[in-house]
Amino acid sequence: MALYESTPGGTYKSIAADLGINRATLREWVLRDRERRGVTTATAKPAARPREAASSADPDERVRQLEARVAELEASERKLATERDILRKAAKYFAGGDELVISRFQFVDDHRDTYGVKRLCQVLDVNRSSYYKWLSGAGARAARQHKDRVLAEEIRAVHGESGGAYGSPRITAELREKGRRVNEKRVARIMRTFSITGIRLRRRVRTTVPDPATSPAPDLFQRDFTATEPGRKYMGDITYLPLAGGEFLYLATVLDCFSRKVVGWSIADHMRTSLVVDALRMAASTRGDLDGAVFHSDHGAQYGSRAFAGLCDQLGVTRSMGAVGTSADNAACESFHASLKRETLQGAHDYGDAGTCRRTVFAWLTRYNTRRRHSANGHLSPNAYERRHHTAKLTLAA
Repeated sequence: MALYESTPGGTYKSIAADLGINRATLREWVLRDRERRGVTTATAKPAARPREAASSADPDERVRQLEARVAELEASERKLATERDILRKAAKYFAGGDELVISRFQFVDDHRDTYGVKRLCQVLDVNRSSYYKWLSGAGARAARQHKDRVLAEEIRAVHGESGGAYGSPRITAELREKGRRVNEKRVARIMRTFSITGIRLRRRVRTTVPDPATSPAPDLFQRDFTATEPGRKYMGDITYLPLAGGEFLYLATVLDCFSRKVVGWSIADHMRTSLVVDALRMAASTRGDLDGAVFHSDHGAQYGSRAFAGLCDQLGVTRSMGAVGTSADNAACESFHASLKRETLQGAHDYGDAGTCRRTVFAWLTRYNTRRRHSANGHLSPNAYERRHHTAKLTLAA
């Protein structure tokens, strides 16, 4: 109470903080003491005056006051300069994200000999006890980091084998098949940490040109791109393949809805009806026959042509078409073609010459059926998914 009453400009908050007591408690004590002494609040304590305005009859005393004030200002300036230096050095540690608090702890540990733990924690607004708890787990943390680095190398190997196409779900499935017990969230975290990324989608170019003279087939799929058996439902589409010099090749595909297997495909430098006819003929050759199957496409003029309709009738295939101008009605094929170009172009603008394009696409389609993991198949390749289905049928029959 005496300290508060004798400190010009002192506040309950500042005095209580210096003494380590509660502000309200100090105020209660002071008011009770003044009441006991019969001192009113208005006269109890003189108003704070700037130190520069304090008068002193003794010149030596005045000099001592000024020297003390200068020393105080210099100390404050040194404190601010130190804080600026700490924050400037800490900037590279604080890039944001989930590891922000851990970065602060790491900064404190890296600079504790220069500034002291207490000062660093005050400036960075972290709790000292939390820092020491983090410090005590250094051994376990180093072990985890080592395991993460080992797993990162395994992820890089799988990622490289996929041609840089696999994301965390497929990489997790690949690692599990190899006997590695790992969580997909951990794989995704390590991929972010070590900058292991897949390939982004490219801008689409319109290839569907409807023919108003054709009679459309009904939509028998209704956006249901699944099937309970292989060979029941197929879907097809055309996509462009960019070459050097602004030229294009065109790819027509036929996919089985059960396993997403590519059962037929054709590449040409045109989009005439023969392009889709060749793809469907290959599908019939791959499957043996297509009798009783349903084939779904968009309203492209090739799929609505008489030649294609005649081939479907000859093969016993029922045609199905989505709505005009609605890509979602053939979304599974759209997604397949997007994946193909994303994983084969890998950010390039074109395939180069026609021969390179044909070889690249052929290699990818082959790998797609035999090895590439598909999310719709529980991360099995189309061939593996169909083998598992046939094995299950034989087991039930036995």
